[in-house]
Amino acid sequence: MSDQMPTDCKKLRLGGTYDGKQGFTYFEGIARETTGAQAICMHILRIPPGGRAKAHMHESHETAIYVLEGEAIMYWGDKLQHRMETNAGELIYIPAGVPHLPINTGATEAVAVIARTDPHEQESVRLLPELEEMVPA
Repeated sequence: MSDQMPTDCKKLRLGGTYDGKQGFTYFEGIARETTGAQAICMHILRIPPGGRAKAHMHESHETAIYVLEGEAIMYWGDKLQHRMETNAGELIYIPAGVPHLPINTGATEAVAVIARTDPHEQESVRLLPELEEMVPA
């Protein structure tokens, strides 16, 4: 897809998926690859009970999350020293460059809408394996 600004509105249905570097499978949504978006992406994430991401950060883009269903815990900070409980109906903001690691600790699937300020959502993902042991298994 070109870097030229799109001139047509687009409608998508959830269909294809892709595996993110973070260790989760995402439903394809709004992105440069699907719509020609220039400065945003939006995806649906389903995390099964016990599902855990790899410690990571998005170096150059912000993230907004709306939890539709379920619950999860997100560890965040330079050493993943902060812990945030999240539940359906809550909104989460993650600034660019903040290490984080979400885990579904609930008994049911967690479902969230994720929007980021980078149309190539995976390009600025940086894995942080040195932080993995900071969060209990």
